[in-house]
Amino acid sequence: MAFIRATGKHRAPSRLTRKSAKVAGIAALATTGVIGATASPALAADSEVTAGSTGLTQTVALDTTLAAQIEAQAKAQKHQAEVAAKAAAEAKAKAEAKAEAERKAEARAKEAREEKARAARAAERARLNAFHLPVAGSHVTTGYKSGGALWSSGSHSGVDFQAASGSSVVAVGAGTVVEAGWGGAYGNNIVLKMKDGTYTQYGHLSSIGVSVGQSIGSGEQIGLSGSTGNSTGPHLHFEARTTPEYGSDMDPVAYLRAHGVQV
Repeated sequence: MAFIRATGKHRAPSRLTRKSAKVAGIAALATTGVIGATASPALAADSEVTAGSTGLTQTVALDTTLAAQIEAQAKAQKHQAEVAAKAAAEAKAKAEAKAEAERKAEARAKEAREEKARAARAAERARLNAFHLPVAGSHVTTGYKSGGALWSSGSHSGVDFQAASGSSVVAVGAGTVVEAGWGGAYGNNIVLKMKDGTYTQYGHLSSIGVSVGQSIGSGEQIGLSGSTGNSTGPHLHFEARTTPEYGSDMDPVAYLRAHGVQV
């Protein structure tokens, strides 16, 4: 009867079986990496360096990207500030130009107003200083120094202007009344002292409208024509004198023409 070894957990493995198991265990350790860490330290160190190097590169890349974004934002902000500053400068320049244009326009308008006022004053002065015919639209009927028995001196000391009775008689120029009333042969008469120091006389009036000392404007009515005094009919006797007295007469036509009056 042959001897049979008992089987089960009490059975010792054979040498071949133990060898195979050892080989399988080594292979398993190699697969899990334990053997690699134990048997090859250099390889493990290389793996750690590689992993660390990769993380640093990623960090540097992120920092570079962030710096680029910040720089781009800074450039954009600077550009916006420059654009805003340029726009503000242009707006300021336009406002200053507008203000200057308005100032010049106002200066021109003021100058125009002043020129208009000067022209008005000049026109008024011209009107006041202008000379007129003593009877508008009239003409001389008896000339200066005409001879005859009608005049006590033997000659006419003035000129006679045609004028119907009651015609308006005006001052030939601006002056002051020095005589207003009865003048003997002159009838109702007025004598004016003119602004240039000469005198004018208006005789044979039917009525007197001014009084002594009164200032008279050029062309202002002073009386009405008539035929009072030594007169043969309605007319205006007009004289120009160097003094208010009789005998200081000068050519009245030449006098009027010297002051721009067409006679």
